[in-house]
Amino acid sequence: MLPLSTLAIFIPTFFFVSVTPGMCMTLALTLGMSVGLKRSLPMMAGELLGVGIIAALAAVGVATIMLQFPEVFTLFKLAGGLYLGWIGIEMWRSRGSLAIPENIDTPPSSKPLDLALKGFITAIANPKGWAFFISLLPPFLNQTQPLAPQLAVLIAMILTMEFICLLLYATGGQALRHLLLDRGNVRLLNRIAGTLMIGVGLWLIVG
Repeated sequence: MLPLSTLAIFIPTFFFVSVTPGMCMTLALTLGMSVGLKRSLPMMAGELLGVGIIAALAAVGVATIMLQFPEVFTLFKLAGGLYLGWIGIEMWRSRGSLAIPENIDTPPSSKPLDLALKGFITAIANPKGWAFFISLLPPFLNQTQPLAPQLAVLIAMILTMEFICLLLYATGGQALRHLLLDRGNVRLLNRIAGTLMIGVGLWLIVG
């Protein structure tokens, strides 16, 4: 069991990291606008899987492998960034599976597996996410105690806080979606969401 003094520092530290605007939260906001909160949940599942993997690798030190082979990581980032950027361009043009059709009675089609993949790629290819976990997570682990129980508790808390923040951002996006759709600004909504998606892609490439 982790001491209360450790939790008192851990919880606000990682909640602040999670709630700060970044690639994953921007993606949640974007999908909240384009497909709504409920249909954004597969993206959140993929993102949480990626965050859990990063946290586990950072804690056990395997993340150093990524530092030894930066070329592979760079290629993965570029591919993910270009993929998200292309989706954003399609949305900006009111095309693609995530764009809201001009006929707003027809909801945008988005496959759960595709959304989960977008969330996973955004999380796992986020260099800032790796940097945060590599630097922040190990100090909270007690090396004199079994690692697995500590890690299970900390990762569970991290994913809970991350999920809460994703819900907050997606809910904000959905509120904006309803506001703009009520005014018939479907094309404007697509362009806002598309621009944000392009921004996430560029963030991945240059981050």
